[in-house]
Amino acid sequence: MNDRGTAIVWFRRDLRLADNPALSAACEQARHVVALYVHAPEEDGEWAPGGASRWWLHHSLGRLDDSLRARGGRLTLRRGGSLAALFAVAREAGADRVYWNRLYDPARVAHDTHIKAALREAGLECESFNAALLHEPREVRTGQGEPYRVFTPFWRTCAARLDALPRPLPAPQQIVAPSAPVAGVTLDALDLLPRIGWDAGLNSAWTPGEEGALARLEAFAGDAIGAYGEGRNRPDRLGTSRLSPYLHFGEVGPRQCLAAARNATAERPAVQASADSFVRELGWREFAHHLLYHFPHTPTTSLDTRFAAFPWEPNDAWVEAWQRGRTGYPIVDAGMQELWHTGWMHNRVRMIAASLLTKNLRQPWLKGAQWFWDTLVDADLANNTLGWQWTAGCGADAAPFFRVFNPTLQTERFDSERAYLRRWLPELARLPDKWIHCPWAAPAPVLAQAGVELGRTYPRPIVDFRDSRAAALAAYGSIRQTR
Repeated sequence: MNDRGTAIVWFRRDLRLADNPALSAACEQARHVVALYVHAPEEDGEWAPGGASRWWLHHSLGRLDDSLRARGGRLTLRRGGSLAALFAVAREAGADRVYWNRLYDPARVAHDTHIKAALREAGLECESFNAALLHEPREVRTGQGEPYRVFTPFWRTCAARLDALPRPLPAPQQIVAPSAPVAGVTLDALDLLPRIGWDAGLNSAWTPGEEGALARLEAFAGDAIGAYGEGRNRPDRLGTSRLSPYLHFGEVGPRQCLAAARNATAERPAVQASADSFVRELGWREFAHHLLYHFPHTPTTSLDTRFAAFPWEPNDAWVEAWQRGRTGYPIVDAGMQELWHTGWMHNRVRMIAASLLTKNLRQPWLKGAQWFWDTLVDADLANNTLGWQWTAGCGADAAPFFRVFNPTLQTERFDSERAYLRRWLPELARLPDKWIHCPWAAPAPVLAQAGVELGRTYPRPIVDFRDSRAAALAAYGSIRQTR
C-alpha cells in the first residue's frame, strides 16, 4: 500500500470483496478506502428494483458491511443522486479518486458516462472495471463487426477466449477506512424491506451476501455439478446451481463460477460434460447482456420488429389468474406458487409458464416480464428480457413461435413422480400420478376421493390447450410475412 490519499469505491451490483477489481485497485493505490453505496433507484428508469430484489439488497448490504468491518473498513450508505453523493463524499473524506465496476443496463451505461466525465472535470481520478461479465459486450463482434443475434456462434467466439481470462482476485486482507467516519444513513432508512410480511419464505430459502454465495457455489461444485446436465431441467430435484441472484447482485462473479467448474473437472474428470453445460449457461448470461447492451430498446420492445403488429389479446383477468397461480394447469400454477413463496422459480417452469401466458393466453410478454421483475430475487434486466422474448418467439435466437410448451407433457417428462406438483399444490396432493397434472381429465370418483372439486378447490383450465395453441399459430401466421 502506498501513500496516495483516499479512494472511494462506489459499490452497485458488485457486493463482494473477492474478485472485485475496483476494490482491489483502491486498496493497492490508496491509503484509505471509503466504501460507498448510493441508493438511487430513480437512476434505473422504469426498471428500478422490484420488491423481491429490494429484500435481497437490504440483506446483502448488511452482510457487505460486516465483511468490510472485519477487515478494517465500513460501508457508507447514502440516498439521492449518485453524482451528488460522490461529490459530497469526496469532499468530506478528502478523496482524490473514485473506482467502480461497470454496469451494462442501458440507463446505467449513459449515466455512468456522464458521471465519469463530471468527476474528471472536477479533478478527480476515475477508473471503472469489468466485474460482472466474462467479456465486455463491446468487444465481442461477428466477423462483419456486428453484434451477435444467435447464441451458438456468439458462445463459440467467447469460449475461445476463456483461457485468456485473468484468475479471480483474492479478497483484500485489509481495507483501511479514514480515521474519521464518513457520515451516512442507516440501512433501515433505505426502506427496502416489504411491509406486508410475505418475505418469510424468502428468509427460509436464501442467504444473501458473499458468504452465502460462496457457500452455494462450493456446495454446487462439490455435489451437484456432476448431474447438472440433466438435473437442471428437473424442477423436482435440486439440480440447478441456484446462483442466479448471487450473480445478479455481484456477491459472486462469473470468473469465480468458471474457476469452480474447471476445478471440479480437474479433480473429477467424469463431471466434464455437466460442468461444460454449466459453463454454457454462464454463456447464456453473457449473451443476454450482449443483447441488452447492443439493443437497448428490447426491455420494452420486441427485437423481431414483426411483433409490433402481433394481435395480442390483453385480458387483465387472465393475467391476474396467471400471477396468482390459478390457471388450471398444475405445472404453471405450482411454479407461480414457488415464485410467490421463495422469490424464485425453476427455469424449466419459467419457460412453461411464459409460454402459456404469451401463446395460449396471448398476453403481451411485457406483462410477464414486469411481474417477474417484481417477484424474482434474481430479477436481472438482461436475463429477464432474453427469457421472455425467447419464449414469446420475438427476440434474438428465439424459440420458433410454433414451439408451444404443453404443460401436461412437460410435467410427465420433467416431474415424473409429481413431487414438484405435490410440494407447491397441496390441494392436489392426494390425486394419483396419472391425474394430478391434468385434473380436468380425472374421473369424478377420483376427484372426490382426493378432495378436489374443480372450479372450487382448484380451477378448471383457463383455456383449452389445443384450441388456444391453434389460435396462437394463426395469430403468428398473420404477421409472419411482414417485414
